[in-house]
Amino acid sequence: MATTRKAHTEWQGSLFEGSGQVTFASSGLGTHDVSWPARAEEPGGKTSPEELIAAAHSACFSMALSKALADAGSPPSKLETGAEVDFVPGQGITEIRLSVVGTLDGMDEDAFRQAAEGAKENCPVSQALTGTTIKLEASLAG
Repeated sequence: MATTRKAHTEWQGSLFEGSGQVTFASSGLGTHDVSWPARAEEPGGKTSPEELIAAAHSACFSMALSKALADAGSPPSKLETGAEVDFVPGQGITEIRLSVVGTLDGMDEDAFRQAAEGAKENCPVSQALTGTTIKLEASLAG
């Protein structure tokens, strides 16, 4: 059965002078300010679509990798995942960089990297972003 998550944005004004608020309607996590300067220049306490994509991608990738590792018999005790999303005005999102450091037993570095590559390819957010270059750095804590 499918799940549906909802968010909505109220925007006022033009792109460059206007601003808006995005609300996480499904979770009730709040309403957050957005603006063009926060997206293309300096955040200034505001979020952007790219930051929201980075959050979604790091969470989705971590879940996919956790499952893959558990399926391989080496469930992680911890995964620390970062995501960086590059936005270039006039071009769009140009690159995403995932980085993960895993803490687990029973798997060597090469096997961990292979599992991480599989998670990068198969997590639903990665699949939704297939038109964008996605790079990955994966290592074991140690």
